[in-house]
Amino acid sequence: MSAITLNPLQSRIRAVALILWLTLVLLVFARQVVTGVSPTALGTGLLFSLPLLAPLRGLLRGDRYTYSWATMCVLPYFIVGIMEAVANPATHGWALVLLGASLLWFFSLIAYLRVTST
Repeated sequence: MSAITLNPLQSRIRAVALILWLTLVLLVFARQVVTGVSPTALGTGLLFSLPLLAPLRGLLRGDRYTYSWATMCVLPYFIVGIMEAVANPATHGWALVLLGASLLWFFSLIAYLRVTST
């Protein structure tokens, strides 16, 4: 497989997408740590982050195909963000940050696809 050559704009958008991916992972585990560190909480955090772990290899490689299907990996976090923001006042702040990060990640994935199209 040949190396992908990216211009500065493409590199910046890719970096933003990876930072937002990491933000989502950290938000998932931060929520589990806040509720109490236990094997069950960490297991739940790992289970909840599986949709994020699936595209990691392709995201790191800059694979356009992975960036396109990774947009579907945003859905669980978007849905949980909306549900928790509306239904659970105790997690309102976390839910809004999760919702914002998931939307920004989605838009960064789409932006990467747009700037790398041929």
